[in-house]
Order: sequence, then C-alpha cells, then structure tokens
Amino acid sequence: MPQLPEIGPEQQFKNYLAEGKFMIQRSRSTGKYVFYPRVAIPHSGETDLEWVEASGRGTIYSITVNRGKNGSYNVALVDLEEGVRMMSTVEGVETLPIGAPVKAKITLVDDAPAVVFVPVEGE
Repeated sequence: MPQLPEIGPEQQFKNYLAEGKFMIQRSRSTGKYVFYPRVAIPHSGETDLEWVEASGRGTIYSITVNRGKNGSYNVALVDLEEGVRMMSTVEGVETLPIGAPVKAKITLVDDAPAVVFVPVEGE
C-alpha cells in the first residue's frame, strides 16, 4: 500500500484554524517563533519546529485603508507578543494608531477560517 504524503505546514495551520485554534511554530532547541508556517526557520535552518498556541495578543506595526466602490477595509501588519509579524485585518474600525494593542480571533473569511484582529479596549 503506498504511503500517503504528510500534509505541509500551511495545511496544518489551516486545520488548526478549522478547529478554532490559533497555532504558530516554535523551534524546540532555540525557542524562536516562526510565522508563516514553514518546514525550517529562515536563516538558521532549524527543523525542530513544534506547534504551540499563540497568545493572540499583538500591536499594530502598520495599517493601511483600501477604499473602493463596495466600501473600505484595512490591511494591517501585526507584531505578535511572540515576536513574529503577520498580515491580517482589524475588524470594527477603519484604522488604528501604530502601536495600538489588538487581540486575535478566528472568523470565517470567504468561507474559510482566518485570523483577524480586534482592538483591545481601554489600553
């Protein structure tokens, strides 16, 4: 019987999202976090990556607003507490100041689970 190929890191990430879990990778030997999902850490090449739950806390690194006929939406780069940066959107606001605290949540975007962020009130 032929052996089925293992699923890649991107599909593993998507499977976790489908289960309602926001997971990122971390090197067992160095503790360095990685995002976007990979098979090895860039530059150093560690392949001992494990999946760990992300805190979901972050701050806005940059944000831009795209306006069109169907309304506006933002695209944000968010620095996660774990030290990695990811691109997403911030729900419920058009824009936020750089450094504003945000919290991740998993929601459906185009019928697929995705990580989006919401502002953290009172900080």
